[in-house]
Amino acid sequence: MADMNHLTGLSGLSADSITGLLDTAAGFKQTLRSPNASFSPTLKNRRIALVFFENSTRTRFSFEIAARNLGAGTLGFSAASSSVSKGETLSDTIKNLEAMQVDAFVLRHPHRAAQNSSAASPRNLSSTPETAQTSIPPRPCSTCSLFGSTSAHSKAEGHHHRRCASQQGCPLKHLRPAEGRCRSRALRPGNTDPPDAEKLGVRLFTDLDHAIAWADTAIVLRLQLERASGTYLPSLEEYSRHYGLTDERLERTGKHLLVLHPGPINREIEISNHVADRIQPPGYSKSMLLEQVTNGIAIRMAVLETLLGGTP
Repeated sequence: MADMNHLTGLSGLSADSITGLLDTAAGFKQTLRSPNASFSPTLKNRRIALVFFENSTRTRFSFEIAARNLGAGTLGFSAASSSVSKGETLSDTIKNLEAMQVDAFVLRHPHRAAQNSSAASPRNLSSTPETAQTSIPPRPCSTCSLFGSTSAHSKAEGHHHRRCASQQGCPLKHLRPAEGRCRSRALRPGNTDPPDAEKLGVRLFTDLDHAIAWADTAIVLRLQLERASGTYLPSLEEYSRHYGLTDERLERTGKHLLVLHPGPINREIEISNHVADRIQPPGYSKSMLLEQVTNGIAIRMAVLETLLGGTP
């Protein structure tokens, strides 16, 4: 795999680089699932700062577990209790942490511009900026965590991908769609046409039944009301009725689907309890939600190993 200094998105990576990350993650996942799993401390004496400017459960803990599995130490960061609250800039925060000999940074920030600032640092590891005001932000590790849930052994290019229908109940700028290379279709209400759908190579559905009939896999996305502005949806009840993934809808179409969701989920809004929790028959769906969480640790281990695995 070609050398990488940072991971701030997938679009600039070659198919071989993505496949290499997924293959490494697959090996880590196999070990994770074994009794008394243990790993070689390849990142011993490495220090990784988790610089989070937003609340998180899965992302923060999965990075921390991934780092510790490989022997690295982690440093937590809270913007509210840091010098940022006194007016310090992100750039100065990163420089000060570098001066403390931190080896890498995992950044989660509400503004995409933070990516450019932090990537200038030679030690930035994985920048995951998110914003509702600019173009779609990359979530490279979250995207790669789909690897064992959709088409576990397909390559980054070719014709063996599953058909993935991404349920999108609000404008794309309020969602975190995958940067993946599967055969994709997006579902969205008619009043939320994303202006960049063609650039993403995505066809749009407005009818969930049609999307289900086409797809092998449904990637359900959370309605991020905390980022939204305006009145693009009349009500949550109406949204759920037309775009929520439920047993009744699956039974009507008679299609068996793998169901994914990046979390956290809004139960009984974009996805019903039964669909979210079903991991085995009977029923027309299989939930991969918790599988994705395990995948998230494995792919983050692969990223850390790839970017920091050399001698300190």
